[in-house]
Amino acid sequence: MKIVVLDGYTVNPGDLSWEALEALGECTVYERTAPEELYTRAAEAEILLTNKVVLSAESLEKLPKLQYIGVLATGYNVVDIEAARKQGITVTNIPAYSTSSVAQMVFAHILNITQQIKLHSDEVRQGRWTSNSDFCFWNTPLIELQGKRIGIVGLGNIGFKTARIALGFGMRVCAYTSKSSLQLPLEIKKLELDKLFATCDIISLHCPLTEKTRNLVHAQRLALMKPTAILINTGRGGLSR
Repeated sequence: MKIVVLDGYTVNPGDLSWEALEALGECTVYERTAPEELYTRAAEAEILLTNKVVLSAESLEKLPKLQYIGVLATGYNVVDIEAARKQGITVTNIPAYSTSSVAQMVFAHILNITQQIKLHSDEVRQGRWTSNSDFCFWNTPLIELQGKRIGIVGLGNIGFKTARIALGFGMRVCAYTSKSSLQLPLEIKKLELDKLFATCDIISLHCPLTEKTRNLVHAQRLALMKPTAILINTGRGGLSR
């Protein structure tokens, strides 16, 4: 069995072993693969592992031996799923490997915006606090999260983890999700998308990039938001335009 890893560096920059994969067949690992290199590298592959190398319908047509694609990430929009299905190619992803770290990044962004930590740290080092007339010093409004409403778009593993952290901050949590209200904890309120954008103080995007969600955030939807609202996108860039 011929196995090809198209962009192995992002998964294993050198601190892990490929031995388990090599035991399954003839395995070739490329650190990075440019689009023009795809066909020569993958032509004989039965198994392809990719992180961000795009496998379009046109690409898949030129890889007749391919049986399996493993996406080494959560988002699988790099693969034309319908084209793979027509060719009988199995496609899998890794849905939960980054749940905690992405949810943590969401709140890193939120706290950075609401507290302006670096700005105030820099100004303290420049003597702004010591030269201030009052004991308290701030150069921007400081926003307390307690009681603020956060709207989560997509309540999968990462969205749900983000919701749990938000509840820990004392926030009110709303969600736009395919789950029914009966499937949600009592502390998470289901809302329609436009109402979520119109009423929430913070909106965090956690849905996959599909044809239904592409450009989900557009000018008209942004116009619904409060002037002070914050939008966090740790999903995919294509969710907004």
